[in-house]
Amino acid sequence: MAVVRTKAAKPLAAAAIAQLEADGVATLIGTVVNAAGLTHAKTVPLRRMGAFADPGLGASPVWHAFAIDQAGIVFSDAISPVGDQRIRIDLSALRILGDGLAWAPGAFFNQDGSPDPYCSRGALSRVEDKLTEAGIDTVVGHEIEFLLVGPDGGRLPSHLWAQYGLAGVLEYEGFVRDVTDAATGSGLAIEQFHPEYGCNQFEISLPPQSPVAAADALVLTRIIIGRVARRYGMRVSLSPVPFAGSVGSGSHQHFSMKRGDTPLFSDGTGVNGMTPEGESAVAGLIAGLPEAQGVLAGSIISGLRMQPGHWSGAYVCWGTENREAAVRYLIGGPSNPLGANVEVKVIDSSANPYFATAAVLGLALNGIERGLTLPQETTVDPATLNDAQRDEAGIVQLRENQSDALDALDGSSLLREILGDQAVDSVVAVRRYEQQNFGDLSAEELTEKFRLAWSV
Repeated sequence: MAVVRTKAAKPLAAAAIAQLEADGVATLIGTVVNAAGLTHAKTVPLRRMGAFADPGLGASPVWHAFAIDQAGIVFSDAISPVGDQRIRIDLSALRILGDGLAWAPGAFFNQDGSPDPYCSRGALSRVEDKLTEAGIDTVVGHEIEFLLVGPDGGRLPSHLWAQYGLAGVLEYEGFVRDVTDAATGSGLAIEQFHPEYGCNQFEISLPPQSPVAAADALVLTRIIIGRVARRYGMRVSLSPVPFAGSVGSGSHQHFSMKRGDTPLFSDGTGVNGMTPEGESAVAGLIAGLPEAQGVLAGSIISGLRMQPGHWSGAYVCWGTENREAAVRYLIGGPSNPLGANVEVKVIDSSANPYFATAAVLGLALNGIERGLTLPQETTVDPATLNDAQRDEAGIVQLRENQSDALDALDGSSLLREILGDQAVDSVVAVRRYEQQNFGDLSAEELTEKFRLAWSV
């Protein structure tokens, strides 16, 4: 494996420190996201920025296997207290948070400088490189749904709340304003920010960027909304289902692809204007979703959301503007000036966003490489079809049972090829820990216990 050196990091850091000091920055936060979807961090004084970028800060391999119960570590032959790795921040992605803080995303490397195969940002970088090598330019836009709760995770009042209602904006206008201001100050663009279906639930949409940059932006968004919520005595729940029986929260991903100047999802001669490669990309995604579910929505809570009628994409099919399909196709045109794109609805915020994006794009690329045929479009809510109709159309329902989803992921040679054996093994390990230790809890007990598990 080639040794990776960041020779320009220290000169870049030295040149940047003076400007950051002038901007009031004193402390730098670097983050990584592990297989359980937990965001971990280290901080350094600003003068240590160069060392954080190269050679990086030490971290035990067990960071990859911390579990969501705040105590568990899933040890294995490869992940144990023995050994040390380096977290290196990407200075090109550094953002100022305000109040003397700056942030940059990090990635794991071995001590010899080689990339760590367990690293999620590294896995997405490899998939992005493969797409580039194939001549395909890809951009990704994230959506993040979240619930405002009390500092202990308890419900907040919602007497005036209505689905997508103005009252929600006015009730939390200070929070909405400060999130918008903080995002602007850090260079994070927000496409839209609105109340959602559930009580005290909001959604933020981010603009399309290259895959790694888009995942970085999602992590930054979580940091910003978490910091602003604290100022108002609240917390942000990113749980797929914060309260049993309530509306769930997704973390949908939109993506589009081009070959040269030719978009793959519009201006073509295929179905709904797709090109043949665009059809194959969607077909690859459809074919691989059941095996990828453990990466996209594999937590102990995810199955509570993965149900028909919850706009979670519980049925594996595709349809134009069909919010009950796992894959929603959005047409281009005057109302969508950025062009046609594809939305994957099954993803939730318990997923590692780097792994999730790598899985989605890897499946799409695999479909293109294999020239897969696009299945028939589903033009109705798939739940309104009977079993025979769904069987005839090849529509299957994603698993509500976490154990079954993990078995499919564990045995998937395709996902192992896309993400790497180590990445798949780590995701399966931390999720099986959840199932083994908490699988007998009721929905009420699960949502209570893990309401703030993915919060920052």
